[in-house]
Amino acid sequence: MVKNPFFNKSDEDVAKRIQAERSGKKKKNEPNSSFLNVDGSVSSENKSQTTKANSDNEGEATVKNFIVEIVKIFALALIIIVPIRLFIFQPFFVQGNSMLPNFENAQYLIVNEAGYKRTVIGPSEKPFFVTEPWKEIERGTAVVFRAPGNSKEFYIKRVIGLPGESVTIEDGKVKVSNEDQPEGSYMDESVYLPPERRTFCGGNESCPTVTLENDEYYVLGDNRGASNDSRSWGPLHKDKVIGTVAVRAWPVTKIQLY
Repeated sequence: MVKNPFFNKSDEDVAKRIQAERSGKKKKNEPNSSFLNVDGSVSSENKSQTTKANSDNEGEATVKNFIVEIVKIFALALIIIVPIRLFIFQPFFVQGNSMLPNFENAQYLIVNEAGYKRTVIGPSEKPFFVTEPWKEIERGTAVVFRAPGNSKEFYIKRVIGLPGESVTIEDGKVKVSNEDQPEGSYMDESVYLPPERRTFCGGNESCPTVTLENDEYYVLGDNRGASNDSRSWGPLHKDKVIGTVAVRAWPVTKIQLY
């Protein structure tokens, strides 16, 4: 072993102190690893704060997107349902027994409005939009209309007399006169009435002849002895018609298309 003659023990102590001081300064100059890494990336503590902020932002965005989707669905439903409800179909429940045996109390009907109903949108004095009926109702068709004298109530009856015709009830039968049959002919109602059912105007009386205008119908209930119809309040004006019965949707056992 070779010993340096110029390096004694005291010099060794001095060298150790100098090295220790240098090491201490170096440690002080090192960046705090809990805040910033050598490559400049965020430390674990800052990462947790950033992750929490991102999570909060994502939560807010999710809520906003949910609200936007709900608004879209609601708007789409309005766009689809409102025109259908106003111009095409409308549901009704049968109330009462005036149309027995064909329509019973509490049955659910879908009424076809297209072409039969007069629709007014906006103030009645100056409406924004009006659709006039353009379809003619066929004889024997069941129709729903606003009740005479009460526009908030609805009736269902069967069309017997058409615009321009004359209707007479005599001997328990309905007689219709028109251009094709000026002398009149008795109606065959066996399709929708029981054979024993008779038509009178109170008791066993006959009804006077009623001549219809070009915008009027004569309507009767199928249950002739328990129906408030044209025998009581006269012809039905076409502007009061809502539509014709298209579907009996309830009860399920009696679903039927018309």
